[in-house]
Amino acid sequence: MTKNKIAIFDIDGTIFRKNLHFELINELVWMKVFPSEIRKTLTETYTDWLEHQGTYENYRQALVGLYSEHIRGCSSDAVKKASKKVIDFHKRRTYIFAEAIIKRLREQEYYILAISGSPQEIVEEYNNEYLKFDQAFGSIYETDANGKYTGIATFEPSKDKSLVARQVIAEQHLGFKDSYAVGDTESDVRILEIVEHPIAFNPNQNLKAIADKESWQVIVEKKDVVYDISAAAVHHDALSLAVLRQINS
Repeated sequence: MTKNKIAIFDIDGTIFRKNLHFELINELVWMKVFPSEIRKTLTETYTDWLEHQGTYENYRQALVGLYSEHIRGCSSDAVKKASKKVIDFHKRRTYIFAEAIIKRLREQEYYILAISGSPQEIVEEYNNEYLKFDQAFGSIYETDANGKYTGIATFEPSKDKSLVARQVIAEQHLGFKDSYAVGDTESDVRILEIVEHPIAFNPNQNLKAIADKESWQVIVEKKDVVYDISAAAVHHDALSLAVLRQINS
């Protein structure tokens, strides 16, 4: 069967229970590629977000800043090695809802796409070793002639994920009919607003406000229970309803 429908996923906080970028930085510290004092900054940044001293976007931007600063002069081989270690250890730490809806979409021959702000090396490793999506995009950092990173990001799909999605849709001759997108923060709004079935999953406050205003489906997963907390006016498609029934039965 030819694939003609698309489903678009964020990864961090949507499929993966943690943050690939955080885990990659942490592993590079353990490998002594990054200096050990970074771990203190990393922990403080994460704690600030957990304790509501900053937004998720503040946390994400801090990770990007740390990575850009300390990746300068590092080899691409080191990052690939660290990515492999992270994925080997963490790859199954996924959300129940994500696993269930991805399985349904595969059964219906959807073209499944992941777009993440995490570095391409770890996104690619995660996709190759676990997700097995049709395509996966992450942030790309420039390397010089010697294979050393310059610290400059040449491609950051999280700035407007819809541009990447539209390009893939055009290249693969896909359509928007019955299309899905799943995301958890305001950086996912641009993909959620272009599909027929947008799902705000475990949304932060900013995305929850937008989802309520736009009447998008809102799903929350707590431990091993998945809740639909969408506004009453939201149309529930058969696929997502089937997933919810399956998980909560």
